[in-house]
Amino acid sequence: MNPITIIVAEDEPLLRKTLVSQIQNTDELFQVICASNNGESVLQFMKNTQVPDIIITDIHMPVLDGIELINTVEKIYPSVKKIIISGYSEFEYARQALKMNVIDYLLKPVKKKDLEGLLSGLKIQIESKRSDLRSPTPLSKKQYSPEETVKSVAEFIKSNYYREISLEDIARQFNINAPHLSKIFLKFAGESPSKYIMSLRMNEAKHLLSLKKELTVKEVGEAVGYPDPFYFSRIFKQFTGMTPTEYKSRLANETDENRT
Repeated sequence: MNPITIIVAEDEPLLRKTLVSQIQNTDELFQVICASNNGESVLQFMKNTQVPDIIITDIHMPVLDGIELINTVEKIYPSVKKIIISGYSEFEYARQALKMNVIDYLLKPVKKKDLEGLLSGLKIQIESKRSDLRSPTPLSKKQYSPEETVKSVAEFIKSNYYREISLEDIARQFNINAPHLSKIFLKFAGESPSKYIMSLRMNEAKHLLSLKKELTVKEVGEAVGYPDPFYFSRIFKQFTGMTPTEYKSRLANETDENRT
């Protein structure tokens, strides 16, 4: 079976070395073909040597940073799956990246389980696409257990929750019957796909409201997949018992109380 090729762009030597090791220990199919400290050398490698299946890049790097790198890759090699590494302090950069079809962003320090989960989901997507190119055999006929499929679907949702996404969209992505997907997801994940999506969005919204106080409610809603601020506020209140504005006010009051 052909390897799934990956390029790592990270200017911190220890983190770059750790990422390469974690990637190659996740699955024998994953092969890191280039590990660089800047985006310019990555582009040169892709031009002169090989275009990978996946790029994992830091945002801040010398010569050519991660945002410029993924912007160029998106224009020239749109099929490459892109992942960025960032901190919450770099959320505005991450939002820019998400508009350039970045699959997901991993928070520093990168947790092994988060990286492995994301790569496992991408593995099934890439293998499915390769299978489609060779033959019309659907993913459902491949040797994936229902539990493995649910795990990969969950990772796919994590990578796309901020976009408009439906059960039919997900089922189509994995070549699975939508009612069957809903049934096995409920069995192995303990909740429906729609509730799983909402929980991800609401938990991320709570993080943003608490850590990025300069963002407006509308901006937070857009970042987690709700472009309509009124609908976002209604769903947020159903989930937390208070509106986003009330949630922000409560956080501010708690901060003031802790200072006194």
